[in-house]
Amino acid sequence: MLLQENICRIIEPYSTVETAHIASLMQLPQPKIVEKLSQMILDKKFHGILDAGAGCLIVYEDSEADATYGQALETLGNMGRVVDALYDKAQKLGVTSHSQAAVKA
Repeated sequence: MLLQENICRIIEPYSTVETAHIASLMQLPQPKIVEKLSQMILDKKFHGILDAGAGCLIVYEDSEADATYGQALETLGNMGRVVDALYDKAQKLGVTSHSQAAVKA
């Protein structure tokens, strides 16, 4: 837990930081730092990715949840209920796609 808190303090001011830099500041082997960073990312202690090729950690800023997705789902659900209600009314009136085709012919 102490290791995690120290890592968080070190990476806080950065958007990108080399894992070797973190390891040197903490005086720990780089593989141990990379392993702990991976665990912290998976545990969602912070948002980011490890770029193994470049040997760095890319930290994403915490973003507020976007309500658009939930509102879109709600809108689609409401539209589905409207279409169902219109279909039921059309059935009660006896309007079907077959009777409309007969009227056009």
